[in-house]
Amino acid sequence: MAAEEVTLDGHIQHHLTNAKMCSTDAGLAFNKACADSGFWTWHVDTLAWSIGLGLIFLWIFRSAAKKTTIGVPGKFQCFIEMIIEFVGNNVKDTYHGKSSLIAPLALTIFVWVFLMNLMDLIPVDFIPAFAGFVGETVVGVDSHDVFMKIVPTTDINLTAALAIGVFILMIGYSIKIKGVSGFIKELTLHPFSADSKVAMVFLIPFNLLLETIALVSKPFSLALRLFGNLYAGELIFILIGAVGLMQLPLHFVWAIFHILVIVLQAFVFMMLTIVYLSMASSDNH
Repeated sequence: MAAEEVTLDGHIQHHLTNAKMCSTDAGLAFNKACADSGFWTWHVDTLAWSIGLGLIFLWIFRSAAKKTTIGVPGKFQCFIEMIIEFVGNNVKDTYHGKSSLIAPLALTIFVWVFLMNLMDLIPVDFIPAFAGFVGETVVGVDSHDVFMKIVPTTDINLTAALAIGVFILMIGYSIKIKGVSGFIKELTLHPFSADSKVAMVFLIPFNLLLETIALVSKPFSLALRLFGNLYAGELIFILIGAVGLMQLPLHFVWAIFHILVIVLQAFVFMMLTIVYLSMASSDNH
């Protein structure tokens, strides 16, 4: 790093900064020039890695589908079938409505989030250093001004986008199953009720406040839980990377433990999505 960034704080900040692209009055700008660009700033590393890993997911499962045989399956086919069966069983046990979308959605969420989390196991200095080398030798940019975060789920924008997608599905399923009037009644006539219509009208504002908070908290919990766990894990990897050559054995030890976090967080995000959609699909008003 540059002399002013040799400190541990500078090392951490460099690794936790996204590669940014924004539009300014002078045209497209990148990284430090986007500091004051406001909301419309693209995190190009998050987009590139998440989309790329999504394409890898599609390619792997498409390849497995094309090679499917009715005879004795190979190891690759068995592995894919185990994942599909695992997700399918969880959907059957958790989702109590009828929808052909839930199982594919759950499978996509589980595998895609797992692949994005899995990038956390790559040594933190490897790809950012390579990106800095390419930026300096090919583009002519100072390597210290090249940023590259390879774990999309350590970006709150990505986890929030996933959570908002689930939230939109929740609203859609609620209206589809219960109708607009049923959805409004669910927000205004629960959890407090009364036999008197006058009392019910009085309780509507309290019910609406509580139910709105409960509804909006769901995407927040999805986004922040995934982001917080992966961000903390990445921060520890960055601190380990600051010790020099000793980072490899320490990285290995922490990576073994972190594998559990990687799988667990993908599973939790999938299960909460199924649970929330099951709650939205239940017509028990």
